[in-house]
Amino acid sequence: MNRRTAREKGIQALYQMDLSGAESAEAVANVLEDSDSDSSYLREIVTGVEQHREEIDTIIKNNLEKWSFDRLAKVDRNILRLAVYEMQYSDDVPAKVAVNEAIELAKYFSDERAGKFINGVLSKINQSMD
Repeated sequence: MNRRTAREKGIQALYQMDLSGAESAEAVANVLEDSDSDSSYLREIVTGVEQHREEIDTIIKNNLEKWSFDRLAKVDRNILRLAVYEMQYSDDVPAKVAVNEAIELAKYFSDERAGKFINGVLSKINQSMD
């Protein structure tokens, strides 16, 4: 499984966890649907977001302008979480790649406006990390 597919499945798993309170292992198993492909990156990002969720959510909350964290659509909130995890905790993913992938995920799972919103939030986060 390539990283883009892992991110797509990761968003599905994170969304499921957000909605139902499922554990990461259960959510990953549900999105894999008995697939044999290598899912190590998928497991890494979902578990990583779960382990660092408080810090990630704080980073997102501190970089939202005129918007409350609770008002974010669940899918958009989880796209942001995944991107911030990659920006903050994945040494092998450049921040620019994490931002671009998040925008693509937003276009796929949400809409064009969400892509622009996510780009703005992540750009602000990226600047604050430098």
